[in-house]
Amino acid sequence: MLVGQRIINAILWPLVALFLPWEVQGLENLPAKGPVLVLMNHINFLDVIMPAFFLPRDVVMLSKIENFRTWGLGFFVWAYGALSVRRGEADMQAMRRSLAVLRKGQVLCIAPEGTRSGDGRLQRGHDGAAFVALQADVPVVPFVSYGHEKFLHNVRRLRRTPLHIRVGEPFRFVQRGRRQREDLHLATEEAMFRMAALLPPEYRGVYSDAGQATHEYTEPWRPPKEAT
Repeated sequence: MLVGQRIINAILWPLVALFLPWEVQGLENLPAKGPVLVLMNHINFLDVIMPAFFLPRDVVMLSKIENFRTWGLGFFVWAYGALSVRRGEADMQAMRRSLAVLRKGQVLCIAPEGTRSGDGRLQRGHDGAAFVALQADVPVVPFVSYGHEKFLHNVRRLRRTPLHIRVGEPFRFVQRGRRQREDLHLATEEAMFRMAALLPPEYRGVYSDAGQATHEYTEPWRPPKEAT
């Protein structure tokens, strides 16, 4: 149980409701128990709370190590239960910690884009999330949000910013060959197209051409049958 996360969410709840009136679809797609990898798009600083704030389970987030070194923000992400990750390199320590979270049956959230887009348009995904999901063999749930790219512009004018959340159906990565770099990249691309399908066309960015989407490396996830 991430006590700090729940306390922070309770404190933030009235502020989010005031400044970011939300509309959420698909929460039932998150498996109620067991390990889950959540893939989120990354627009701005508000994303640090999105999955843990709206999903009905505690969520362990990955956050760039620079956030932990920033006064004030560092305490926030630590109290929120986030794990640090070094961007721009293969952070094997972060990979091991991520796998440990999933092996405990928890929900882990990763932003495959790796950095903020600012305008909300999807950027090219990195392969770390696919690597973790294949190693752990867990259901993957796409989680996208949009609208809050206008937050700073609106709040300066004392305007509210409608926030939209979409949670997609769970899927799993299918292992092909020996998980060579090309296979990981193709698996990542399929996952990103699944995220893009949840977004309005103007937010799909480099994944706007749905005709390029394939389904060789992903398939729908089905919950295991209960033993009788």
